[in-house]
Amino acid sequence: MNEKDRIEQLRRELHEHNYRYYVLNQPTISDQDFDFLMHELQDLEKCHPELADPNSPTQRVGSDLNKEFRQVAHKYPMLSLANTYSEQDVRDWYESVRKGLGNEPFEVCCEMKYDGLSISLTYIDGRLTQAVTRGDGVQGDDVTANVKTIRAIPLVLPGKGYPHEFEIRGEILMPWAVFERLNKEREAAEEPLFANPRNAASGTLKSLDTRVVAQRQLDAYLYYLLGEDIPGDGHFENLEIARSWGFKISEGMKKVRTVEEILDFIAYWDKERKNLPVATDGIVLKVNSLRQQRSLGFTAKSPRWAIAYKFKAERECTRLLEVTYQVGRTGAVTPVANMEPVQLAGTTVRRATLNNEDFIRSFDLHIGDYVYVEKGGEIIPKIVGVDIDQRPIIAQPVQFIQRCPECGTRLVRYEGESAWYCPNDTGCPPQIKGRIEHFIARKAMNIDSLGPETVDEYYRRGIIKNVADLYDIEVQQINGDGSRTKSAQKIVNSIKKSCEVPFERVVFALGIRFVGETSARLLARHFKTMDALMNAGLQELQEVEGIGEIMAKSIIGYFHDEANLQIINRLRQYGLQMSLTEEQVSQTSDKLAGQSIVISGVFSHHSRDEYKLIIEQNGGKNVGSISGKTTFILAGENMGPSKLEKAQKLGVRIMNEEEFLALLAQ
Repeated sequence: MNEKDRIEQLRRELHEHNYRYYVLNQPTISDQDFDFLMHELQDLEKCHPELADPNSPTQRVGSDLNKEFRQVAHKYPMLSLANTYSEQDVRDWYESVRKGLGNEPFEVCCEMKYDGLSISLTYIDGRLTQAVTRGDGVQGDDVTANVKTIRAIPLVLPGKGYPHEFEIRGEILMPWAVFERLNKEREAAEEPLFANPRNAASGTLKSLDTRVVAQRQLDAYLYYLLGEDIPGDGHFENLEIARSWGFKISEGMKKVRTVEEILDFIAYWDKERKNLPVATDGIVLKVNSLRQQRSLGFTAKSPRWAIAYKFKAERECTRLLEVTYQVGRTGAVTPVANMEPVQLAGTTVRRATLNNEDFIRSFDLHIGDYVYVEKGGEIIPKIVGVDIDQRPIIAQPVQFIQRCPECGTRLVRYEGESAWYCPNDTGCPPQIKGRIEHFIARKAMNIDSLGPETVDEYYRRGIIKNVADLYDIEVQQINGDGSRTKSAQKIVNSIKKSCEVPFERVVFALGIRFVGETSARLLARHFKTMDALMNAGLQELQEVEGIGEIMAKSIIGYFHDEANLQIINRLRQYGLQMSLTEEQVSQTSDKLAGQSIVISGVFSHHSRDEYKLIIEQNGGKNVGSISGKTTFILAGENMGPSKLEKAQKLGVRIMNEEEFLALLAQ
């Protein structure tokens, strides 16, 4: 067999194994054997670039090529459904359908309402050609490259009998298990947690790095078939046929005739959905006949032939056992409710955040209380109430701690802040390790060979006590018994390479309390050198856009701490960037000072991120939404119609790409 034939054979086999594993859940080979075949295909494709195929199984791993998402008009509009939480509304909808069809008999297809990101997939000759998000219903983002990394979505259909061209719609989802793992990783890195799997799936699918999408292990269920040549008149039947083509279709689907059967289906899944591996928030009801759907038509916003019944937020009652406290890298102390385990929205919940002391007082929480825990809209667990009637007589009120649970330092509460802080930022272990983890993060110094577990190990062994100690690490210190020399060298090389990281990210990496990524960038561009920033006074700091009194005082306090100054001096000696380069300085101006600018559309000369950077470099402020305070909109191709309408209504100027660049060139 020649190499071309072997490539084709491997592609067929790997597509089949993907289908069996991710759609049928019936794998026929081990993960190791699958990886072996994948590596063989990758090697062959590398040797034969002329045989490249955009739908090869190797394309599922993603790449680091950043692209702006192009907006694409939907061939068939993606309208939203009318929602209800009321069984009476379901009865009323059923009756309106009956009347709309002139008492003609009809069937209803009952389906799960998955809580993810709507997607429209186009196939031509059995190959995925385009994947578009819902967007505003008229047009959406082309996310084909990202969708190709989702293994539940076939790139090449394994089945037969499909039309030459068709569209199938569904929902991109993040499974509960992946969501929980991802949030644990983000919590360890002190990054903001995703509120729910839907937000996580949406944020993932909009990532400009397809490797991130591949790593997040998204899933997908398909639920609607469209096209000029689809199999038949029955929606339910069409989906069953699509299942045979290789698509992942929900098993939780049933065809019924009466409103009582509909309500029985709702009642069953209101309980059973807790056992599903993905988030659901309701039931979708559709008239099954496509002919009858066309007859019923649409309102201005939604189809008359479908409705979504949404489940009420899940709530369970369980006992509060104790309150523990966590210390973050900034010293903020967060109380955590530890409860008797309870099943909620598909997961076992044992802990819930209590936010701060004010939150605890608002519920008058006592140890031993029976508390109501909720995942409203499938969000992170939170306590929403207390059953006072079940409170034990001997229950004691929760008293917020006065000293740090890690180092014993008396806590402080800053003016305007709801959180209590441990001020011992140079001696409190979680703060020290947290600052090191923040320092090495991708958006800071990007020392990607290290992680929280390694930082913890090095801290316990006394190798590092602060961020400057990283630059003293030598291979022989961390290569164990000599078996880890290669990985140790990689870590040392990565630390050394971080000296090339730009000044603005060095400012962010220091972990100054209240100074985020954007604030650090603004400070770096305003003061241009570390020395100027270190010597800035309160008034001078507050002259920087977005720097208020609290942040300014925090910056001054940081640079007045002798331990921090020693660390900065060491970092300077190791070669970290302590100022903007001459090129960066030449690119800054105040031409856009005081102006709030919204970016919308697709551009040809620069990417959206590059334009955001240009706006900041010239003293402007990027804002996400249009208001009366917006100076102008930088508009590219395919500007969203809703933004255009709002801009015209408010009289906000719309500036195209050429006009904007000409303005800066003046």
